[in-house]
Amino acid sequence: MSYLQSAVTVATWRDFVQLCKPRVVLLMLLTAIVGMCLAVPGAPPLDLVAAGLAGIALMAGSAAVVNHVADVHVDRIMKRTQARPVAQGRIPPAQALLFSALLGFTGMALLVLLVNPLTAVLNLVSWVGYGLIYTLYLKHHTPQNIVIGGLFGAAPPLFGWTAITGTISLEPLLLVLIIFVWTPPHFWALALARLDDYRDAGVPMLPVIHGVRYTRWSVMAYTALLAVVSVLPVVVGMAGLVYLSAVLLLNLRFLYWALYVLAGDPMAPMKTFRYSIVYLGLLFLALLLDHYLILMTSLV
Repeated sequence: MSYLQSAVTVATWRDFVQLCKPRVVLLMLLTAIVGMCLAVPGAPPLDLVAAGLAGIALMAGSAAVVNHVADVHVDRIMKRTQARPVAQGRIPPAQALLFSALLGFTGMALLVLLVNPLTAVLNLVSWVGYGLIYTLYLKHHTPQNIVIGGLFGAAPPLFGWTAITGTISLEPLLLVLIIFVWTPPHFWALALARLDDYRDAGVPMLPVIHGVRYTRWSVMAYTALLAVVSVLPVVVGMAGLVYLSAVLLLNLRFLYWALYVLAGDPMAPMKTFRYSIVYLGLLFLALLLDHYLILMTSLV
């Protein structure tokens, strides 16, 4: 179906959900929940959990919509994004931006009124960082776009922590650091797998600017760094043996795929990208399990 043909198609609610990048937001919410649970010895207050997650999700979805609108010219070129609602014309850019504003204002209101101002401000900074700085500038001007912009997407564990405590401390910052270091091998693996797409669209991803070999080594280097950084929660005493055992196994598997990327296996980049999503989800679930097992053990 051509763009002009699809432009007359009436948007459905699924199109508006797709604008919010729901799979990305769900992974963000998982890390935010872990941040909430690790912030207190027992169960965090359910009212703060509900309001915090709703506000974080709405703000993240709002920024994602801006990304769809700003990248519409790129999305129409890249095969993996051609079917997006704005790129296909099912949702006009102005309507999408109005939807983004509705989500953003609602999310901020929830965070300010029902959570705390610190969490609201941090979410606003992240929204500006991803929705504007990364999307409008970094993505199209530097091959380090993912490294610099990754900081904005790494913040949900901090949001979860501040939603419950109203303060910033070392523990959630370590969780942010883990996601920050995880981001480059995650996205550069995808960039290797979709190199032609990024080159055709003129997006200066690392393999487009510095070549495939350099990017393979970069994936390997950041994966090795992640194997070190991901152990820090154990070093500072916020996690124990359950988490340590899980993260060591997860890191071995990630290093396994990174080595295949380095070796030039043509299937390895996409497999690494997919595994990296599983890796992050399981790592945070292991943190959660470890936290409550330690709590239960201390009560026995």
